[in-house]
Amino acid sequence: MTESPDGDANVPSRNRKRFPGISSRSYEHPADRSALVALRKLSGFDTVFKTLSGLLPERSLRLLFLSDSVRVSDQQFAHLHAMLRDACYVLDLEKVPPMYVNQDPQPNAMCIGLDEPIIVVTTGLVELLDEEEMRAVIGHEVGHALSGHAVYRTILLFLTNLATKVAWIPLGNVAVMAIVTALREWFRKSELSADRAGLLVGQDLQASMRGLMKLAGGNHLHEMNVDAFLKQAEEYESGGDLRDSVLKILNLLPRSHPFTTVRAAELKKWAASRDYQRIMDGHYLRREEDKDASVSDSFKDSAAHYAESVRTSKDPLMGLVRDIAGGAGDLGGKLRDTVFGSRANGAGGSNDANGSDGSESAGK
Repeated sequence: MTESPDGDANVPSRNRKRFPGISSRSYEHPADRSALVALRKLSGFDTVFKTLSGLLPERSLRLLFLSDSVRVSDQQFAHLHAMLRDACYVLDLEKVPPMYVNQDPQPNAMCIGLDEPIIVVTTGLVELLDEEEMRAVIGHEVGHALSGHAVYRTILLFLTNLATKVAWIPLGNVAVMAIVTALREWFRKSELSADRAGLLVGQDLQASMRGLMKLAGGNHLHEMNVDAFLKQAEEYESGGDLRDSVLKILNLLPRSHPFTTVRAAELKKWAASRDYQRIMDGHYLRREEDKDASVSDSFKDSAAHYAESVRTSKDPLMGLVRDIAGGAGDLGGKLRDTVFGSRANGAGGSNDANGSDGSESAGK
């Protein structure tokens, strides 16, 4: 039986590896760190952040959940409380954050708060997931807490609500939406980091995959297949032409979370990586080293990640980027064929430079 952070044994019995003193840098996605750096450099963000940090009614937020949700404890949702304590123990989060169950049929979970994080899960999520899937979700939210994401998530929620209220003010909504868009871009990347934390806590990749699949298709596991679900992610990335690449971006912009098939594919890829195995073997960055962390090293890691993403991506837009970077001779022709496909060559045109074939050859 695993010991809890408070020294008692009232936690799930399956043996899991623990990561004493682990730094969130060990599991954070490079895109998460680079997006956060870009966000902090956004004009006006520092002013907004400092102002809202002093004005946001955090006490009101805590009172709201205390008065209108169910606080998880030994007496209420005891199985969730045990999972929360276990997640904090595995990731060595010293103070167990309060967690609430909120009545909402929409499956969702969030980690918010300025001074101290609060975890909220909806009844829709509790009813949708089994124990191991739920453990991964709680680990995901504890990962957000360990990474310090709660502050920015809270500001995102506030600004999203504010944007609807100031939409009628000339230029007022433009300024707010610029920061909201940047926050959403960062938060989508932060979800990839938190998914990794959820896997470190649950240590069950199939449970993590099932949970993401259920978020996409509901509680119908007998009708779904993980391998087929992952193939959707591959088809989504590589299918279509340049127009589809643009539509993907437009579809993603208003969302706070990445698409579930993409999250599943990203997590499976990380689970098969050397980085994940090293953490499981006990070789990871420690919090005590965070103060000595190099910003330039983070930039290099992020740059290397993006370069590798462009190099290996099957997306037509990324194929075009590779061609531009490689100084493709017939760039105009490649752009025409990528956008319009074989139709640009007429009925008898060749297929050797259009669609996914062109982008594949550029990536080899």
